[in-house]
Amino acid sequence: MKKIIALLFIVAVAMGIAACGQKPAADAGASAAADPNAQQVKIEASNWKFDQAEYRVKKGQPVTITFDSKQGMHNAAIADLKITVDTNKKTHTFTPDKAGTYEIRCMIPCGQGHTTMVSKLIVE
Repeated sequence: MKKIIALLFIVAVAMGIAACGQKPAADAGASAAADPNAQQVKIEASNWKFDQAEYRVKKGQPVTITFDSKQGMHNAAIADLKITVDTNKKTHTFTPDKAGTYEIRCMIPCGQGHTTMVSKLIVE
């Protein structure tokens, strides 16, 4: 019985050590390599607001969105484009193919001002 427990302990330790050396998975949904010619949109969040009321980009040109939460737990979701960036997935690159105004919302319940934490991405 002691041998079985010792063997299980050794296997558990070996698995733990092996897991520590793994690289994190690539950022799903974002391009594999950042496009140096992409339009840059930096969204900064703080408690109950984004740093800009609107962000403008050109249709048909690559866009890289970068997210940073300066205060509190937030994200930035553009539901109509199926894009979400947060503190774990900080960037997303895409090419907008349709002009329009897209709502950016925080989808993490972040307190009393959560419902008014809205901005716009305008694709011209």
